[in-house]
Amino acid sequence: MILTPNALWLVAAILAQGGLALGLLWYLGTIRLPMVARGEVKIGDIALSREGWPERERKVSNAFDNQFQLPVLFYVACLLAIGFGANLLEVLLALAFVVSRYVHAFIHVTTNHVVRRFWAHFAGLVVLCLLWLDLLVRLICLAFGAN
Repeated sequence: MILTPNALWLVAAILAQGGLALGLLWYLGTIRLPMVARGEVKIGDIALSREGWPERERKVSNAFDNQFQLPVLFYVACLLAIGFGANLLEVLLALAFVVSRYVHAFIHVTTNHVVRRFWAHFAGLVVLCLLWLDLLVRLICLAFGAN
C-alpha cells in the first residue's frame, strides 16, 4: 500500500499523539520508580488506590490516563480518513488536535490550572468533532456517488 502525502501526514499525527502517551508514561516512570526505591511510597499504599502517591505523580498519571479518552476517537478518525483517501482538511484538523493534546498535557503536568486545562481539552474536542463531521459528510458523499 502506497500512502498519499496527506495520509503520511495523518500517520505522522498518529505517531506524535502516540509519542505523547509514551513520553508521559516514561516521565511517570521517572517519578514513580525512584519514590518506591527510596521508600517514600510504600507498595501497599498504592496497590489499590492512587491516594498514596504525591500530587506530582497524580498529575502526570492523570495526564497519561487522558491519552486514552479523546485520542482513541482520534486514532479511529485518522484511520478512517486514510481509508477515505485523506484530504488536507483532515490533516489540518488532525494536527490541530495533536497540538491541543500537547498543550493539555503540558498544563496538566505543570500548573494544572483547571480553567486553562479545560479550554485546551475543549479545543481538542471541537477539532475532533469537526474531523468526525468531515468523515461523516465524506461517507454520505461516497454512499451517494458524489465526490
